[in-house]
Amino acid sequence: MPFAFEKLLVYQKAVDFADQATALAEQFPRGFGYLADQLCRASLSISANIAEGNGRFTKAERKNFFGIARGSVQECVPLLAVARRRGLLDAVAHDKLKSALEEIARMLSGLIKGLDKRDT
Repeated sequence: MPFAFEKLLVYQKAVDFADQATALAEQFPRGFGYLADQLCRASLSISANIAEGNGRFTKAERKNFFGIARGSVQECVPLLAVARRRGLLDAVAHDKLKSALEEIARMLSGLIKGLDKRDT
């Protein structure tokens, strides 16, 4: 039986993004370990915080973790930009990954706003 958060489309997209970011980071040449590590951590943090927030009992706690997940989305943006500038990914791959981040950010904002509208 799946956990409730596993049914959330935003969670599924966040896991997909983390998988794509990790695959990209594995291809970085020697000397870019700092960038690979930060990209992997930030991308995984998105889905991890969605999961952790969903497990919290209060609306305030859930909202806090979903906000942290959204912050991790924002953190990935400059990491991808630096990877692009350093020639570690092409423009098409950069735009695709950034577009995925934009979608995840919108979905997280909707999730947070939805919590504000709920009574419990």
